[in-house]
Amino acid sequence: MYEQFADFYDAFTTDVDYERRAAYFDSLIAQYGSGKGILLDLACGTGSLSFAMEALGYDVIGVDCSEEMLDAALAKKIEKQSAVMFLNQDMTALDLFGTVTSTICALDSLNHLDSIEKVQQAFEKVSLFTEAGGVFIFDVNTLYKHTKVLGNQAFLFENEDCFLAWQNELCEDNSVNMYLDFFVSQGEVYSRESEFVKEYYYSDEQLKSAAEKAGFSLCGIFDDLSTQAPGETSERKIFIFRKA
Repeated sequence: MYEQFADFYDAFTTDVDYERRAAYFDSLIAQYGSGKGILLDLACGTGSLSFAMEALGYDVIGVDCSEEMLDAALAKKIEKQSAVMFLNQDMTALDLFGTVTSTICALDSLNHLDSIEKVQQAFEKVSLFTEAGGVFIFDVNTLYKHTKVLGNQAFLFENEDCFLAWQNELCEDNSVNMYLDFFVSQGEVYSRESEFVKEYYYSDEQLKSAAEKAGFSLCGIFDDLSTQAPGETSERKIFIFRKA
């Protein structure tokens, strides 16, 4: 997943304010967690959020299953002279050197897991490496976003290097098939590269049950970048759990 998209991920996600998102997570950790310490950025992608959390005083470990995404993250690490540690691991098979005080998993990364059993596996691995009193904060896409915003829609993006045609297909189980076609400038001609991504929908009840089975207790469910309850048209939900 994201083998082709990795080269263009940052260029096509300029709408994401990583500093604001990092400050938001920092405020939740201060309120519900055990303070700054070692933070795990699960499904860290190209590392933008990892670096923003490091700037706030955390010792950060970034984990992602995509070698291509981590290649981009490592290039940034050298440029920034950062101390973030990046590991190429699947979140369902997480294997750290020790425990962490907090874990974040942002930008609907959990929606890429293709079964609630894999969600359960990921939660159990996070719990295994989380200190008592530590927090696990993640977000997921809502049913509204899958059915009304993403499903059966098409999007076009363009920059000076690439044109992206993005087509979605809503499935009966409310998952979304995403077909990405990149037309990359090669001077006077364009080469075409394609990527297939799928996001799955999980209900509040499924996620809460999986987290509790893994040893977490629910602290709250909020609208994105907010401490208010999600509404009917919320597109992303934030879950905060604490390790017992």
